[in-house]
Amino acid sequence: MCSSKTNRPEDAYLDEPKAGRLNIKYSPASGASVIENPPRFMWLPVVEDEAQYVLKISSDKKFPSNNTDVFSGVPVNFITPNKVFDTGSYYWCYAVWNADKKAQQTRWSEVRQFTIEEDATEVPLPNSTERYAKLNKAHPRLWLDPAQVEAFSNGVKEDASHCGWDAFFEKSVKPWIDRPVMDEPKPYPNNTRVAPIWRQTYIDCQELIYAIRHLAIAGHVMKDQAMLDKAKSWLLSAAEWDPEGPTSRAYTDEWAFRVAVALAWGYDWLYNEMTQEERDLVRKSLLARTRQVADHVIDHANIQLFPYDSHAVRSVYAVLIPACITMWDEEPEAREWLDYSIEFLSAVYTPWGDNEGGWAEGPHYWMTGMAYLIEAANLMKNYMGYDLYKRPFFQNTGDFPLYTKAPNTLRGTFGDDSTMGDPVCLKVGYNLRQFAGVTGNQAYQWYHEEVKRNDPGTEMAFYNYGWWDLNFDELMYQHDWPAIEAKAPSDDEKLKWFKGVGWAAIQYKMDNPDKHISFVMKSSKFGSISHSHGDQGAFCLSAFGEDLAVQSGYYVAFSSDMHVNWRRQTRSKNAILINGKGQYADSDKALQMHATGTIELAEEREDHIYIKANMTPAYQHYNPQVTNVQREVYFVQDSYFVIVDSVDATEEVEVDWLLHANNDFTLGENSFRNSGEKAGFYGQVMWSEGGKPELTQEKDFQDINPDEYKGLPVSTGLIAKYPKAKRHRIVTLLVPYKLDDPKRIFSFLDDQGYDCNLYFTDSEERSFKLVVEKLASVYKYG
Repeated sequence: MCSSKTNRPEDAYLDEPKAGRLNIKYSPASGASVIENPPRFMWLPVVEDEAQYVLKISSDKKFPSNNTDVFSGVPVNFITPNKVFDTGSYYWCYAVWNADKKAQQTRWSEVRQFTIEEDATEVPLPNSTERYAKLNKAHPRLWLDPAQVEAFSNGVKEDASHCGWDAFFEKSVKPWIDRPVMDEPKPYPNNTRVAPIWRQTYIDCQELIYAIRHLAIAGHVMKDQAMLDKAKSWLLSAAEWDPEGPTSRAYTDEWAFRVAVALAWGYDWLYNEMTQEERDLVRKSLLARTRQVADHVIDHANIQLFPYDSHAVRSVYAVLIPACITMWDEEPEAREWLDYSIEFLSAVYTPWGDNEGGWAEGPHYWMTGMAYLIEAANLMKNYMGYDLYKRPFFQNTGDFPLYTKAPNTLRGTFGDDSTMGDPVCLKVGYNLRQFAGVTGNQAYQWYHEEVKRNDPGTEMAFYNYGWWDLNFDELMYQHDWPAIEAKAPSDDEKLKWFKGVGWAAIQYKMDNPDKHISFVMKSSKFGSISHSHGDQGAFCLSAFGEDLAVQSGYYVAFSSDMHVNWRRQTRSKNAILINGKGQYADSDKALQMHATGTIELAEEREDHIYIKANMTPAYQHYNPQVTNVQREVYFVQDSYFVIVDSVDATEEVEVDWLLHANNDFTLGENSFRNSGEKAGFYGQVMWSEGGKPELTQEKDFQDINPDEYKGLPVSTGLIAKYPKAKRHRIVTLLVPYKLDDPKRIFSFLDDQGYDCNLYFTDSEERSFKLVVEKLASVYKYG
């Protein structure tokens, strides 16, 4: 410990428990090598919510005063220092701080050592005094300041298409000019949530943002008092809504978020159009609604301890950032919440991600999370000068959708996805365009343009219009960021491994649908928590412009029968069941975080790509007798896949090998074939140590309420059932092909020795050999 004397305040007890899977972690961990300078420091908070902390950092383990940086009065259990350190080795520890005595109150924590790498990204965060020192208190301050509004107005006068203004005005301003002000939403019938009412009110509250924000901006830019007055009438009406009523956070949080954001934009952009009495009315309502969100985030969801609450974390940047930027100089609470939010985004965010840019919840909720994060990051950058994008996660995260949800795939990835089989959501493309502007990455711009080109016209679909206005996105982007020239991603890097979240993806010839092969696989330490599923070791395959091995079912609504009992469950995946059971994917968060896996290796080799996943913990909840579950994938010569599944158990277990497709299968004794409109694939069971399988198929969503997927296509599931054995080694060949260019991979095996040797060759006589260890080999060497 840092201190040894007794009977002093600094020797008092410090609550320093071990971090659990659901908790924030001690970071940097002992022995860590960090790529952000300064590092992001985090620790478990003590029980007392009002506690403050003091942090010490030194290159000397003894923390001499002349070689130690001290940060005192830290109000939360995380901090990003406001200085850059020299590269090298450092030590850190923390204690509770007595704010009244301005002195250490407890003993120091365990000392942890870390190293700052030479090429670490410099990301200091101005402290709570520095960040407000030079801020302009004039309104507006969300997006543009008064001088920028005037310059923008002049630009529109000269050119009606300036920054996409003409399209924005036509599609996103005009609809609200004559539309009546909306009434306060009513509660659910008998206060029982009904999905259609939830969705419609969701859209209504989103339209409240559009009406207030767009009319206010247009009124200022075009100097049109009638539009300003109309925006003000919407704003004052919404300010009269009951903050404790149907649009309160406790009643329906998504409605509440939107009302708060609408009030924030209105208060900011219409500040000078209101009397002091009207300002007080709007600010009172906005403050009450912002307090609801802040109290939930900090005191109830407690994300500084449990950071894996998707809605609570999202509300930090979706609600608290814009609302508190608007009020920070008038309401002390707002400044405190803004400090909390900025510190959280700088230090803790993102609990779902890693430095490679991965996102554990999948590309759809990456889209949602990044959409609101982008807006907050832009607001902070424009108003406060703080550039959150410099952090490595944001520099790399565009790679995640680029590799895990290629622009011509529909069902070729994992996690909850509201598009229900439609093309990639437009907002994914708009997010990628933003990261193209941030990083200069031309492949991100290419993705944006491909998504727009492939879209059949979903701009007004719920999962677009009900969440964001793309015309406003266009307006902001063209004003704030440079135009990046599109360039297709290079095929030199076909494999992307997001180690921190346990995803690996292969994209071969992504820019050429006639040759494109997409393979996405996951085995994650995040298990089935939040919008993740029981899909460790599962894969999805798309090829030649068509989905082949798909994620089955529909995300019709969170907690629907289809969602809970099909989509989240392993039986809907291209995975395996053991004794008819999959991985834990029910509602206990602690168990969800125990149903984990890992990608142990993903690498490009001379003639193939190799991915190895271990998902043993994910299966042990229902099958504790299992001691090993692994899946190895070989993508051979950019052409076909060989999959090796291994299961070991202390007693005999039965294995179901599952594969889902949009169409029915043609089954043979040990083979199967599936054909779509443009492409197909066939598979062969090459070898099974535990015995031959029985192949069957099922075309329905077993035991799921059919009303939830009425009118939607039903996929077909292949089941290869393997007999009971203590040890399974299953080798399966999967060969995708274009229907007008059939493909065959010829193969034979030699299993007379201690190993099973499998040989594969194609029509060009390119060969590949795979060796699978047999039980006899284990006995021989073990």
